[in-house]
Amino acid sequence: MNRHSHWLVEQFRSGLTREQAAAAFQDLQSGLQRYQLWAVLGLYEIKQRYRRSRIGPLWITLSMGIFIGALGLLYGAILGQPLSEYMPYLAAGFLVWTFISSAVVEGAEVFLNAGGVIKQLNAPLSTYVYRLVWGNLIIFLHNLLIFITLALWFQVEVGLPTLFVIPGLMLLAINAVWIGLLLGLLSARFRDIPLMLKSGIQLIFFITPVIWSPDMLPGRPLLLTANPFYHMVEIVRAPLLGVMPSIASLMIVVAIAVIGCAMSLLFYSVYRWRIAYWV
Repeated sequence: MNRHSHWLVEQFRSGLTREQAAAAFQDLQSGLQRYQLWAVLGLYEIKQRYRRSRIGPLWITLSMGIFIGALGLLYGAILGQPLSEYMPYLAAGFLVWTFISSAVVEGAEVFLNAGGVIKQLNAPLSTYVYRLVWGNLIIFLHNLLIFITLALWFQVEVGLPTLFVIPGLMLLAINAVWIGLLLGLLSARFRDIPLMLKSGIQLIFFITPVIWSPDMLPGRPLLLTANPFYHMVEIVRAPLLGVMPSIASLMIVVAIAVIGCAMSLLFYSVYRWRIAYWV
């Protein structure tokens, strides 16, 4: 165990108290109650990215649509898949993947990017995590126009399973919150973590069935079952395509949410007060 890890463990053992846990929970609750603040900040941040553009945030959807179209034509031909099936599959999976990968990569920098504001504004630290998740949800819903267009064009069947998009997206949002809290805290202390995640998430993209489907990998179910990102993608992608998500995927994502929330709350209870000094 290196010096930094040993220090972190010792601080954790000596710092976890009932009072700190209560304060951390209060921070999460107070931040959630300030929904007007983080909702406005999330919208403002998106507008700022395109403030001098003529079409504004529509650039998000336009660029994503062009990318999905080019990727679909290329990989559809390479993999020998009919476009009527492959394009909606790719669009649904890529939109969900973008939300998940943004939660990981941007979540790791959530406190670092807000360092100046954290030192000046007396607001719950969880506010910045809620702002990030809310902003990514807006972008996801914005980009959903791409899938809707393709679904109408290729006549994707819509039925009762489609309604499961809502609970699936809620589960992803809950996971995005604990990911932002935990990775944001750790990255504030160890600055190499965001760089490692940016490299690692690219590798995970290729081993997760986003541009390829699970039936292209027969005989290797462990590669899918052991990949939590596959299950996260599947609980929203499947309903978008008019198919019920598997019970196994739902249970795995729920388990990830429960374990992740508990773990992030423990770390947040001990180190929350140090974040302002680390950033």
